[in-house]
Amino acid sequence: MPGFVSVKTPPDTPSLRISVPDTPPVSNHRTPSPLTNKQPSPSSSRSTNGKKKLQPESPTATQCPPDSSLDNPDLGPFLLKLARDTIASGDGPNKALDYAIRASKSFERCAVDGEPSLDLAMSLHVLAAIYCSLGRFEEAVPVLEQAIQVPDIGRGTDHALAAFSGHMQLGDTYSMVGQIERSIGCYEEGLKIQIEALGETDPRVGETCRYLSEAHVQAMQFDRAEELCKKTLEIHHAHSEPASLEEAADRRLMALICEAKGDYEQALEHLVLASMAMVANGQDSEVAAIDVSIGNIYMSLARFDEAVFSYQKALTVFKASKGDNHPLVASVFIRLADLYHRTGKLRESRSYCENAMRIYSKPVPGTSPEEIAGGLTGVSAIYESVGEAEEALKLLQKAMKMLEDKPGQQSTIAGIEARMGVMFYMVGRYEDARIAFESAISKLRATGERKSAFFGVVLNQMGLACVQLFKIDEAVELFEEARGILEQECGNCHQDTIGVYSNLAATYDAMGRVDDAIEILESVLKLREEKLGIANPDFEDEKRRLAALLKEAGRTRNRKAKSLENLIDPNSRKTKKETTKKWSSLGFRI
Repeated sequence: MPGFVSVKTPPDTPSLRISVPDTPPVSNHRTPSPLTNKQPSPSSSRSTNGKKKLQPESPTATQCPPDSSLDNPDLGPFLLKLARDTIASGDGPNKALDYAIRASKSFERCAVDGEPSLDLAMSLHVLAAIYCSLGRFEEAVPVLEQAIQVPDIGRGTDHALAAFSGHMQLGDTYSMVGQIERSIGCYEEGLKIQIEALGETDPRVGETCRYLSEAHVQAMQFDRAEELCKKTLEIHHAHSEPASLEEAADRRLMALICEAKGDYEQALEHLVLASMAMVANGQDSEVAAIDVSIGNIYMSLARFDEAVFSYQKALTVFKASKGDNHPLVASVFIRLADLYHRTGKLRESRSYCENAMRIYSKPVPGTSPEEIAGGLTGVSAIYESVGEAEEALKLLQKAMKMLEDKPGQQSTIAGIEARMGVMFYMVGRYEDARIAFESAISKLRATGERKSAFFGVVLNQMGLACVQLFKIDEAVELFEEARGILEQECGNCHQDTIGVYSNLAATYDAMGRVDDAIEILESVLKLREEKLGIANPDFEDEKRRLAALLKEAGRTRNRKAKSLENLIDPNSRKTKKETTKKWSSLGFRI
């Protein structure tokens, strides 16, 4: 079977290195890191269901030989070999691109009518991989869309796996440009094809399930992620030795999913089992990384002494194996800084922050911008929590600048901008907050995350900023969109959803839509009385607001809406402390 090429070479790599194996790779062992930078998929390819054909000729096509020479059936394999040799020698991607384009054209011309050519599919995969290595992702997409149409799945396993590789490679390409939903759609289609070709229990299917589970975690779709990860564990349990590296990787991912869903005890159990497997396989650095995760769980459970012990164990190993100035050491410093801040030991917290910043200010060779940006974001969260908003903002701006030219980082940048918006809002810089939220929302829409709960919360926050700027019509539109998303993703009993209900009621009241405001508040009170309980301090406030609206319903309203005053932060009428207390349940959590 012809080989297919791996896809992810950063666009700024000085010399191109792309591996073109003789058979499609189906398994890459990875340590799960689904919330940061994803690694290449289990196959070296990806896809969607587009109908586009190969894009118009690029400038390199002018170097193609005369049309008649492309009809030579020996030319395609020769040019593809030249492309591979050029890649291997590091002569430069542009020459390899020229050879790959010409090879694809030759294979296309020499294909027998009605007979799908796997050589053509292979050359298109190579061509798309080179485009990706050059950062030309938009040009890679139609090439892969054509490649997916070439194999005939009904002709056997070779064709099915070629189609699988194409879908997976296209999914990676969409992921690199931040199109998460499209990416996941391609992965799901690829998994379906792979299962039909190999069966549900093949180890290669397990690798794909785990990779797809990581993608769902990145998209915060934890139920589907858990389903896929359980399937991966079952497959590896059937085919691997007990306490295998594959099982350890699966359990680390499952622990991450359980932690995200708030099931800390289950997460801790998976991490302990993963650690035991890594110890059995002599993977000391991986054991240390798991110790950090265990420390995070202990901190979530307020078991601070055990968390410190886990962090210090990891710190000792990282310093011994990586050096005192490695970013992994800095990452543990940040966790310790957060822990000591939570326990009121502010001097120790600041000391660890400064130690982390010392490492990030002079990173060791090989440290990626993504690592540094993630560290700066972590330190900024601690500065924010101690009231040093300006310093926190500087760190976030620096992190965002480091990521802005990196492919696949649009969602991360949107998250940073949303955090900046929250900080601007808290210090009363409402116009800056609105601009930051607007930019974040624009990026999230572009990356296909417009249906996530995170997106709904950011819409709500931007609505609050608009209220402070008296842009009431815009605020209503944002609150209404947020309501629809959060009802779908979280349910109507979730605190974020109820917060949007309350904001929307206040804004409707401000616009004179009293009946709509009354309807929403009655619904909220009913939810609290029947399902959530009335102990929440917001219950009495909502009850008073509803009583006031009912009393004045039908009258001419010649005053500013009372409900809106609960949202606006007037220095003259309310203290900041009162406003914060009243609306703290609506705060944005990142």
